[in-house]
Amino acid sequence: MTVKLAVSNQKGGVAKSTNALNVAGALASKNNNVLLVDTDPQGFATRTLGFTGEYNTQTPNLADAMNEPTDYDIQDIILEHAEFDVLPSNVSMFSLQQDLIAAGWKPRERLMMLFEQLEGEYDYIIVDAPPSLGVINDNVLLACQNMIIPVEAMESSIHALDILLNQIETLEERYGVEIKQSAIVISNIHYPLDNDQKENIEFFRDTFEGRCPVHKIRHRAAVKRSLSAGGSIFGEEAEDTDMKENYLQLAEDVEEESEVMA
Repeated sequence: MTVKLAVSNQKGGVAKSTNALNVAGALASKNNNVLLVDTDPQGFATRTLGFTGEYNTQTPNLADAMNEPTDYDIQDIILEHAEFDVLPSNVSMFSLQQDLIAAGWKPRERLMMLFEQLEGEYDYIIVDAPPSLGVINDNVLLACQNMIIPVEAMESSIHALDILLNQIETLEERYGVEIKQSAIVISNIHYPLDNDQKENIEFFRDTFEGRCPVHKIRHRAAVKRSLSAGGSIFGEEAEDTDMKENYLQLAEDVEEESEVMA
């Protein structure tokens, strides 16, 4: 069984793509066969991994495949990276939402159709969702039905989370599915914490107690430098950081949940 996991939050600045890259890297470091899918039109994960040329010029690309899911073999678009395989974003993703709405036929189920081609090919598919609510993000949530939600210890993250959870509930009711929250990742934590940050972290813990783990990722320059080196913190060129243990724990939680699902 291929486990599909969305990393999604419509709020920018919560290290969404960084978390997607490092979750993929952590799972791959544990000898899992991993595919990272970048559905963010900005293509940060794609460009970080060294596929800027493909982001600008690849044909066919993910937008083409989502526009015509029965016309393309998704394997033809997947690229190899030293850590894990990559289904890259493309600049044409910026017009995809409008194209899908105009097409009218199952606009929120295209990625699900494409993932059917990959069932059993990978242990995990990690999807970096766009930082906005809309048809592309809906595609990601419906295709994965499991998600990691990156947040920050800020009031604005609590507000954004409430909006995201409402959207999830709408999709669940409309499509008769359950979209499970697999983890909350509080990112970019700077110590010492002020009182507001402490209260916000406590809010996330209390809200999701008994529902899913809440992980904390501290701000580390080494994490940014690993991205500049073209990979996750588990890549060969990455320097050591104590955040590896945090991401490995997150990966272990994902694996344990996968065993339950199986």
